[in-house]
Amino acid sequence: MEAEKQPLSTIVEGLFAEYSRKRGLGKVADYIPALGKVDGRQFGVAVQPLEGECICLGDAEVRFSIQSISKLFAFTMAFAERGEHVWERLGKEPSGTSFNSLFQLEAENGIPRNPFINAGAMVITDMLLDDFDDPIFELLAFLHQLTGCDSIDYDEEVYRSELSYGSRNAALCYLMKSFGNIHHSVRRVLDLYFMQCSVRMTCRELAQSVQFLAQHGVNPLSGKEFLTPSQTKRTNALMLTTGLYNEAGDFAFRVGIPAKSGVGGGIVGLIPDRLSVATWSPGLNALGNSQLGIDFLEEFTTRTGLSIF
Repeated sequence: MEAEKQPLSTIVEGLFAEYSRKRGLGKVADYIPALGKVDGRQFGVAVQPLEGECICLGDAEVRFSIQSISKLFAFTMAFAERGEHVWERLGKEPSGTSFNSLFQLEAENGIPRNPFINAGAMVITDMLLDDFDDPIFELLAFLHQLTGCDSIDYDEEVYRSELSYGSRNAALCYLMKSFGNIHHSVRRVLDLYFMQCSVRMTCRELAQSVQFLAQHGVNPLSGKEFLTPSQTKRTNALMLTTGLYNEAGDFAFRVGIPAKSGVGGGIVGLIPDRLSVATWSPGLNALGNSQLGIDFLEEFTTRTGLSIF
């Protein structure tokens, strides 16, 4: 009860000072060469209450490659456009395997378990190629609306690096195409997929970008409804159960909020009707999630007493 009597900013600042001493935990994702150049000691936190100023600390204003966090925004666009028809080509279940597993995909006839593993995100990308004339322009415009910042863009160096070292993703895409679950050329799908993964944002921008999911689908900056309340509930449920690859269950157990991670070291999460939060620390654990980010968020929900449970 003592923690609840402290201002939120006091708790966050104290936690940040404590966890800043642990900078450098984990291993930077060097299997994508452009990401391997990032300083693994960087650490940023942004907490955005539904009402009030953003609490931004450390490297919260430094842009970084959001990688798989982009899957959340691509999925939102497809879900808003197609509604329940989006589930005709992918599932809603945790994978229980690596985010780039070929074995499970083949065993299940090219139907990805969920939209937040690589195969599922490529099916979503394939849908966006059907639904929009210029999907990367529309995705960036969507992020501009969510954040109020029109300078968000993708990183050309990271995009080229992913194209050069994306053989595993190409294998996933060709496998799904052999089952008829990819409609466009593999090259077009991969091109768009790598562009979206190379989008760069700050912790502040990420925290703002998911505010609509904390407010029943309504963007607080414009009052526009991007998802219905029902779709928002389902998206948040997917984030809770599948948002951190095959570490989602442990994250739900330890942290207790819907969240999405990326191998760039970012994690973004939210507590409906309360706040959104983003962390960035490039060092990853063995499952591809930010080690320091998870540790910080576990203590954040513990000390504030805020979670969805």
